[in-house]
Amino acid sequence: METYYTQPIVEMGVALTELAVKGTATAVANKVKAVKNEKNTEKVRNTYDEIINELLSERDEAVRLAQAYKSELDRIVISDEDIQNLNATATRVLDILKKFSPELDTDSLQALKDLISVDTLKTMQLLGFNYKAAIGEPLTQLCANAIGGLGNNTKKNPNKKR
Repeated sequence: METYYTQPIVEMGVALTELAVKGTATAVANKVKAVKNEKNTEKVRNTYDEIINELLSERDEAVRLAQAYKSELDRIVISDEDIQNLNATATRVLDILKKFSPELDTDSLQALKDLISVDTLKTMQLLGFNYKAAIGEPLTQLCANAIGGLGNNTKKNPNKKR
């Protein structure tokens, strides 16, 4: 995976590790033991409030990390439904191309259909293939370059009609 994808995951892993090694359970147990014999009820209440606030803060941090991990995973993973839609759409496109260009090799088109079958796409994703990075990002850049080129063409030839 590229740094674009791994850096946020590494940062979250560090934060999760810090949260895990913090030793909250031990710290809470020590604080409870320390106030067990305390006679000042105000001090006991303040200590318990402090413990509760610390636990709530750590819980919030754990929830934030879990949501961040899920967000990163959602950026990479394509759902089963999306894979099925991708397969159906790509198959239709290949069938349309075959109608427009009957000279296209039927075996090659079938090989492409097999390559984008739901089973193949799902298996490749399970093995770690990132479609969004491998296909989506270059395709996005290609489209952006093509659109950017349209603006350049009209500037070069101002008499050209759109």
